[in-house]
Amino acid sequence: MPFCLHLAERDLLNCRFAISPLWETQEAVRTLARPERHAYHLPWLRRTRQAAASLDLRPLWALMPPGGHSPDFVCPMPSGPGSCFEEELARVRSTPADVARADMAAALACTPEGTGGRTGQALLADPARTVQHLADLLQAAWHALVEPEWPRLRTLLEADVAHHSRRLAEVGFARLVGELSPRLAFEDATLRIRGMRGDHTRVLGGQGLVLVPSAFCWPDVISGYEPPWQPAVVYPVRGIGGLWTRSSAAAPEPLAALLGRARAGVLCALDEPSTTTDLARVLSLAPSSVSAHLSVLRSAGLLTSRRYGHRVLYARTPLGTALAGAEG
Repeated sequence: MPFCLHLAERDLLNCRFAISPLWETQEAVRTLARPERHAYHLPWLRRTRQAAASLDLRPLWALMPPGGHSPDFVCPMPSGPGSCFEEELARVRSTPADVARADMAAALACTPEGTGGRTGQALLADPARTVQHLADLLQAAWHALVEPEWPRLRTLLEADVAHHSRRLAEVGFARLVGELSPRLAFEDATLRIRGMRGDHTRVLGGQGLVLVPSAFCWPDVISGYEPPWQPAVVYPVRGIGGLWTRSSAAAPEPLAALLGRARAGVLCALDEPSTTTDLARVLSLAPSSVSAHLSVLRSAGLLTSRRYGHRVLYARTPLGTALAGAEG
């Protein structure tokens, strides 16, 4: 039976997108232990092999059963679109011991050993201490595995939110969820999630729903947050196939002749909305030079810009896209 989330009108009004560096850290740890997730992440796996081998991630893996419950307190949904890792980790560290113990026991019950195994007993014996230990492991995993790649990941995640926010305005929630993943369907005020194990039915009661793109959750769609945690659906980000590849496509010669090679390169690099800093890194140009090119391209009607938290994302207009694809 699919997971079901029942949304009232107030829930639809309170739906929002969010990006979570803590979530990506948790799912990066999970991906290390899941070969079925490796296909899109082989370059990252090769780069992080030595760093991953230096971490003892077994306590986290013990709470990540292939099917069933994972502790919600380890990765609470971000309170806003611009949450930073340190803020999210502070929420983990503040989890009450009794809440953590119940959450971990529910996860361990989905494992072959259950709560009576040696690992489970060790985790449950002192839940307050376990909370801090798990937070320490997540912090170490963030610094070793995710933080060095965060600018690239954040750019892809923000581009996904920008795209789907536009689609929400254009087609509404019911059609949007089907575009997030083929495993999602919305009908009769109920969001159904196919492919998840177990039964889960939740009436949101006006809390709304947080929609979270994730690079590392592919191919899964994840939900099932229990009260008091914020209801959420985590779905695979758009464009994951090109996440770890660096664009090497040169600007078409006619476009380079028209705009100049550097400015044409900036326009062609905007396959997904990006910031000045991200473009500077990809193109190996000074941020000041990229900023100047973006300003000219925007003034010419080839780009638009929108603010996302403290960052400004640039995207091509239809005219800019047509020029970027011109071959002659």
